[in-house]
Amino acid sequence: MNDAAPQADALAALSTLLGDRVSTATALRTQHGRGESWHATALPDVVVFPQTTEEVAAAVKICARHNLPIIPFGAGTSLEGQVVAVKGGVCFDLSRMTRIVAVNAADLDCVIEPGVMRKQLNTHLRDQGLFFPIDPGAEATIGGMVATRASGTNAVRYGTMRDNVLGLTVVLASGEVIKTGGRARKSAAGYDLTRLMIGSEGTLGIVTEITLRLHGIPEATAAATVTYDAVGPAVETVIAVIQAGIPIARIEFLDEVSIAAVNSYSKLSLPVKPTLLMEFHGSEAGVREQAEAVGAIAADFGGGGFTWAEKAEERAQLWEARHKAYYAGLAMRPNSAGVVTDVCVPISHLAECIVATKADLATTSIPTPLMGHVGDGNFHVCFIVDPTKPDEIHTAEKMHDRMVERALSFGGTCTGEHGIGLGKREHLRHEAGEGAVAAMRSIKQALDPAGIMNPGKIFVS
Repeated sequence: MNDAAPQADALAALSTLLGDRVSTATALRTQHGRGESWHATALPDVVVFPQTTEEVAAAVKICARHNLPIIPFGAGTSLEGQVVAVKGGVCFDLSRMTRIVAVNAADLDCVIEPGVMRKQLNTHLRDQGLFFPIDPGAEATIGGMVATRASGTNAVRYGTMRDNVLGLTVVLASGEVIKTGGRARKSAAGYDLTRLMIGSEGTLGIVTEITLRLHGIPEATAAATVTYDAVGPAVETVIAVIQAGIPIARIEFLDEVSIAAVNSYSKLSLPVKPTLLMEFHGSEAGVREQAEAVGAIAADFGGGGFTWAEKAEERAQLWEARHKAYYAGLAMRPNSAGVVTDVCVPISHLAECIVATKADLATTSIPTPLMGHVGDGNFHVCFIVDPTKPDEIHTAEKMHDRMVERALSFGGTCTGEHGIGLGKREHLRHEAGEGAVAAMRSIKQALDPAGIMNPGKIFVS
């Protein structure tokens, strides 16, 4: 919004539409110009708070008429700079769109607005014996989880957002409203626009309604930890469990650096060793069988005895600590920033990839917790850097590059769940190839010819 006249006209039109739900306050713009990552803050010119699909569509039409960039915003928990307003423009904060529109218990689905949080939804569903399983850790909006194709600790059993979204309502860059997918469990009708929108990071449209697949709350749940003297055997245990076809619900890995950070931050007393956190869902007998089978495999690889979190409160404390591991890492070093990255590899290469990454990390004095949703081959490293020391950020970036190169050499991907955003645009080119990226650009051009939807993200300009 560099031209004063169009800026004034657009602001007046948005204010007429939304009233006091339009703000140019510096503090609010600053809050909406950054996510949870180390990427530099860049402020939008205006923040708007629409509350309906119709308001989103009308506001988008105003932006399109004035050629203003549009940045969708949920809770601001993204890790690759997806919400940074690199070209200014209008930030669409969807956090007030929190209606749970419908729950269809008999069909195991629901319809919600994008500002609904996972915990809010599960609280609403509990008395119907249902739950939504995707839990990326941060308390993100479900709309944001759609935008980044989020995953989480339950993905090994229940899949990712890609597997649990049935349909969407989307406002395109023109202000046109489209519906994709539906409540049917399968369809062969035309292009799969639902999956096109999932993971598009706000570059193709704004999601204003989501139809989700739900699951029954399991009859029995059990959680446990098991420790190892080295990283390799812990990860080999994971590979063996997955290859054995045991339907484990969660199997998370935390290295000894992560465990020390989590112990301090969440007031736990886990042994400071490479550790697996596991959870089993099913019938009482099924959970017992799964636990016995995994216990035998863990013992074969030198795992220490299982420590069970038998009470619901203990399980909640354990998983809450895992979900707060990023903040635990930051607390290791006051006034630090987290250069966070993730890669994902075929499960057969997971141990080799993690061991090689740990060897790399041993060459730097930067604190670097490593953890991951290893049941599906996905792991994360957080470089806890001093943001005033460019050499540390440079070191983190170089090590990140080596992680990605290694993952790609194993047939993996540069990101399992964080997305591309600003941070991995070059890596997308290396992974997908110029032809595939050109095809993506063509889709972007067709749906957003003026390039106003979250510009600068996914593609190198």
